[in-house]
Amino acid sequence: MIIERFEKNPILKPDKNQSWEAEAVFNGCPIQKGDKIFLLYRAISLPHYHMIARKRLEVSNIGIAESKDGLNFYKRKRFIKAELEWEKFGCEDPRVTKFNDKYYIFYTALSNWPPKAEDIRVGVAISSDLKNIDEKHLVTPFNAKAMALFSEKIKGKIWAVLTVNTDKPPAKICLASFDMEEELWQASRWGKWYQDFEKFSLPLTRRPQDHAEVGAPPIKTSYGWILIYSYIRNYFTSNKTFGIEAVLLDLENPLKIIGRTDFSLLSPEEYYEKHGMVQNIVFPSGVLLKDGVFSVYYGAADTTCAVFFVGLETLISRLIKKKDNFLKLKRAQSNPIITPNRDHPWEAKLTFNPAAIYLEGKVHLLYRAMSEENTSVIGYATSQDGIHIDYRHTEPVYTPRESFEQKLRPGSNSGTEDPRIVKINHEIYMFYTAFDGIHPPRVALTSILVDDFLKQKWDWSRPVLISPPELDNKDAAIFPEKIGEEYIIIHRIGDDIDLSFHKNLGFDGATWLEEYRWILPRNGWWDSKKVGISAPPIKTGKGWVLIYHGVSEEDWFYRVGAVLTDLDNPTKIIGRTDYPIFEPEAYYEKNGEVPNVVFPCGAVVMHGTLFLYYGAADQVVGVATIEMTDLLCILQACKY
Repeated sequence: MIIERFEKNPILKPDKNQSWEAEAVFNGCPIQKGDKIFLLYRAISLPHYHMIARKRLEVSNIGIAESKDGLNFYKRKRFIKAELEWEKFGCEDPRVTKFNDKYYIFYTALSNWPPKAEDIRVGVAISSDLKNIDEKHLVTPFNAKAMALFSEKIKGKIWAVLTVNTDKPPAKICLASFDMEEELWQASRWGKWYQDFEKFSLPLTRRPQDHAEVGAPPIKTSYGWILIYSYIRNYFTSNKTFGIEAVLLDLENPLKIIGRTDFSLLSPEEYYEKHGMVQNIVFPSGVLLKDGVFSVYYGAADTTCAVFFVGLETLISRLIKKKDNFLKLKRAQSNPIITPNRDHPWEAKLTFNPAAIYLEGKVHLLYRAMSEENTSVIGYATSQDGIHIDYRHTEPVYTPRESFEQKLRPGSNSGTEDPRIVKINHEIYMFYTAFDGIHPPRVALTSILVDDFLKQKWDWSRPVLISPPELDNKDAAIFPEKIGEEYIIIHRIGDDIDLSFHKNLGFDGATWLEEYRWILPRNGWWDSKKVGISAPPIKTGKGWVLIYHGVSEEDWFYRVGAVLTDLDNPTKIIGRTDYPIFEPEAYYEKNGEVPNVVFPCGAVVMHGTLFLYYGAADQVVGVATIEMTDLLCILQACKY
């Protein structure tokens, strides 16, 4: 998604000179009035003695500020005070909508301390001018938060959206309709609705362990009503992950979902989103739409107000287009192209995760092969057209030779795994994972002369470990030429893609890769759990293209994406694909030794087409293709 945070975020910070908003100001909701934009926001006071609670408390009230551009705010003042019996312990998280020439400001009202679920309900303040509050009402007689009005009637009825049972989950984002404004705070009307509230809910959570809550008031577009909301993964654990998502609702029946995002538009990444009164929170609270651009306002770490921008057409394309319509690699009809051979014990069980290189008019593949004893070696095959295998060696071309890749535990996995190969000058360098079955897997490096490789004279240099001891390290490759005065080696310690910079490749068995953390998982996305290099980088006129794999925390699928980096400074990322460009769909990718895996280790470019070679379900080898011009077009449009 082309998301751009405002460069001067946060736009509103606590004011230490005003006791009522000295601790935090967040979850702001904007509203246009004439040529000005007003921001209503939650403000938390300094701790002070609360007479009713008979203890020191921080209390929330609702502030208001003015702006000419929606980004720079002034004239801040307290607007809605915690004063009535049903709100005396706090007024939180306002959502404001102009309806019939009045401003309806819904907020969370706390009637007790410490509050139980039944003490946390929705209130509303009504203003005709955003200068004074004309009236206040308690809205819901049950636990609820985050209510907002639709800005106009739909088929003659007033519609509202709210989150029900937020404090006794599972919560539901629900819709309610009314004939008259007075019904909005009519307890008997709500009591009847609450008996069957699930009938009016939107099915937005993808898993039972997740949580969704209303964010901004709905915005009307020609495509439908857009509702920006909070999506919290793993809500019932200490490992909550906050994200911002969107759903498109039918213009005439907002209970009908037209489309929705598949992953977060925004997740905590910046310092002000990660650190504050509550760590790692981005929470949407308001939206403005002007000149085809959404300004989405959100609370950052429950401390400040911030904003990001997204184009309407870009957002709509993600909401209403099926993922099948997005650019993806095309599988070869002849897949899988390499399968286990029962006549060869060394590759009788599994053949997968192939490296690839294009030399002298053909593609050369080095693939991981596993025996029934779970020992991995490297096999060799070639293809003239990049798809059909013309030749396959009957013996392994690389086998475990050193103690660090010899099996130390009978029956366990061990050996030489997941090769990546690159030609540099007159040598081919092979990076692979060395594993002895007990110690953490490490990166090993060997090489062979190009002439020997082409003659199938498998005279590999003695392998050397290049990653630190006692650290799990995999997925290593190298840029095929020096950048400046250094070689750049890609590898993975932990869950992200790392870099290491070296003047030469003369590793001595005591010199280790360093950890320059480079490409990280993205919370709430398809690559949220971990990422790793796939094929070595490909040089193009637009930059280096890097194919990588990503794993989702939600389903543990292995998918494939791409990154474009600067030619002269590869640490600078130009673009990163939003959606995966390849994912498990075929039966041989979804079923196997490890289901739901596509794991590339090699890629070549022939006649403008990228051929990607991958392991499918850790069992067989497949190939998929994409035009490089198409891939570059997507990458150049994807702002990182």
